[in-house]
Amino acid sequence: MKKILSLIVILTLIVAIWHFLPALSKNKAFKIGHFYIEHAIKDTGASNVVTSIVLNFRGFDTLGEVTVLFLASLGVGFLFSGNTKNYKPEIQPSLILRVSSRLLFPLFIMFGAYIFIHGHLTPGGGFQGGSIIASAVLFLYLGSKDKKLPGHFIEYLESLSGLGFIGIGFAGILASNIFLNNFMPKGIVYTLFSAGIIPVIYIIIGIKVGLELSKIVADLIKGEENV
Repeated sequence: MKKILSLIVILTLIVAIWHFLPALSKNKAFKIGHFYIEHAIKDTGASNVVTSIVLNFRGFDTLGEVTVLFLASLGVGFLFSGNTKNYKPEIQPSLILRVSSRLLFPLFIMFGAYIFIHGHLTPGGGFQGGSIIASAVLFLYLGSKDKKLPGHFIEYLESLSGLGFIGIGFAGILASNIFLNNFMPKGIVYTLFSAGIIPVIYIIIGIKVGLELSKIVADLIKGEENV
């Protein structure tokens, strides 16, 4: 019976798509997509078309995504705010894990920074680079029972990065009456110093995302003792 119902649902979807596809091809969404592809490099100077969309044409949406991540980090922090103890695992990490976590930590950080600095040139960006940095922090926690993030420093730096994102948006208003408008020189396409404000925003997002995810990791590890 389940197979028959599944087959009916699949056939229904196929018929619906086949019926509405001609109408969808005339939809404005398709025209917008073609506009992005045709104008992304020329208008933004970013060789990564996805980056040009999420940080220029739809930069306000990205600001909302960063805000959602901030609220998630804030919620986890409130959830475990009563626990001030350091994480002390019952099973101590092995020598290989302890040594490798310390040796690879700076390489993780450097690789994450490379990803978000080159986000306008390659399939990377602030969220990807920030996630790699948070992975480095998690790896460091796994390799040592006594590690503890400098809480106040992370909170201040994370707040400054968020204000920096908003500040660049308001700078666009002052320069051209458009929030998050790409008001800086676009430079030469395919070079590091290009795409105007886009690489600057990606650096800010990379720092912000990395710190927020690292804070979530630290709070979850502290909260482990309450489970």
